[in-house]
Amino acid sequence: MKKHASKAAAPADTLPPEVRPGQSVELLKQLHILTRDGKLNQDSRRKLKQVYHLFQFIEKLLLELPDSPQGPTLADHGAGKSYLGFIIYDLFFKALGKGTIYGIETRSELVESSRQLAERLGFDRMRFLNVSVAESTQSSELPEQIDVVTALHACDTATDDAIAFGLQKKARYMVLVPCCQAELARALNHSKALNLQRTPLAELWRHPLHTREMGSQLTNVLRCLYLESQGYSVTVTELVGWEHSMKNELILAKYTGQKKRSARERLEALLAEFGLTDLLGVRFPIY
Repeated sequence: MKKHASKAAAPADTLPPEVRPGQSVELLKQLHILTRDGKLNQDSRRKLKQVYHLFQFIEKLLLELPDSPQGPTLADHGAGKSYLGFIIYDLFFKALGKGTIYGIETRSELVESSRQLAERLGFDRMRFLNVSVAESTQSSELPEQIDVVTALHACDTATDDAIAFGLQKKARYMVLVPCCQAELARALNHSKALNLQRTPLAELWRHPLHTREMGSQLTNVLRCLYLESQGYSVTVTELVGWEHSMKNELILAKYTGQKKRSARERLEALLAEFGLTDLLGVRFPIY
């Protein structure tokens, strides 16, 4: 019988208190969260705290899903080394005995290393796709419906692609931590001179630093309105304290089926006010 590394353990009294009971010590070592002798450095402790905090939100959503023979499905966009996917599988899917996690990542070397690690650990219901977030909507390797969509620090428009994916896959929940939103900042900067003449609101993004910050803030506001217009209730909160990460905004969306026309109207009004109506069909199509 094949022995999997996920069963490797160390005496509980020798492990840092942050390591949860039953958690795979081998996984934490392979992810370089634990050192070879089972210790945590400060950077790893901060990273683990961030992933645990996000897992608490996701675990609650997974527990709210209706029971099904195949179990829950989760797609993790911009997976990178799949820290989040592996931790979720280890702490939830492993004991559940059903359900599948799909890691979506463009860097082929990370996809291959994740596949190898999942095989070594016996995490048989993890799949890794070497495609972009946008390409994943057309992938035959993914089911037609996904229960939970996550995108942790998906850069710039990759978060919008993750939202589009979630809408197409009829996701029950979306968990988004946006990062490096630049598209709207570029658009604001392009029409800055015209807007300064048109409205005093343009003073909010007259200086380059403010343009970047305003673009980031406006991007997330528009995303929330868009999700509400497509039948989701939205909560915005902090991922972790600001001392841990400046990319800190956590958007939680739950499908209710009640599309808010008022949200769509406000989204369109904001785009018009900021001279961004060209983005309406590109980023915020009506499904």
